[in-house]
Amino acid sequence: MPAFLRSRPAQVLSIVLLFQIAAFYAMPRSEAVPLVRPFEEFPREVAGWKMLAEFPIEEEVQALLKADATLNRVYQDPQSGAALNFFVAYFRSQRAGATTHSPRVCLPGSGWETRDARLLSVTLPAGGVVQVNRWLVRRDTQRSVVLYWFQTSRRVVASEYWNKFYLMLDSIRYRRSDAAFVRIVSPVDENAETAAEEAAVRMLQAFFEPLRSFLPQ
Repeated sequence: MPAFLRSRPAQVLSIVLLFQIAAFYAMPRSEAVPLVRPFEEFPREVAGWKMLAEFPIEEEVQALLKADATLNRVYQDPQSGAALNFFVAYFRSQRAGATTHSPRVCLPGSGWETRDARLLSVTLPAGGVVQVNRWLVRRDTQRSVVLYWFQTSRRVVASEYWNKFYLMLDSIRYRRSDAAFVRIVSPVDENAETAAEEAAVRMLQAFFEPLRSFLPQ
């Protein structure tokens, strides 16, 4: 056995590479691409959250994002009155170069600095718990709490790496690679970081089921 394969990291990496090769050749050449309800029909009021504004995706951003459908709106929290951004990018297929993007790349590129990145578990009103990414970001004097996750018809995933892993499994088993990237941005007013996080969690809880009805099952 070569010397470099005697180390544990090299062995794990070799197994991962072999799995990726096997998965590539096991993937069916045809793919089931489901239809999605148009996001234009997404309600302008959800559990008391009222839409304040809707912003189309700029052409330059869409050229990089390559999403098949996007939703980019600002809603007002009925409890605090705060205005939060709700963004969804849906990809019908991720085989042609279009894939879900991570804020780990786009936020720093836009001048945002991450101060606190961790996982957050959120209990859903209908039952169950989802785990999402929770970030505190800052640019100049602006601060925001950001929640984001990757969502398919079968699961919610916080990790970019597990998202890719499940993508391979779904492509093999179900001939599907559709997925959505979902992000909530809650501005921090003065030092009220906790209040901003609580508002973001309330939005996730209120919007989770309505969004599911717009994603293919």
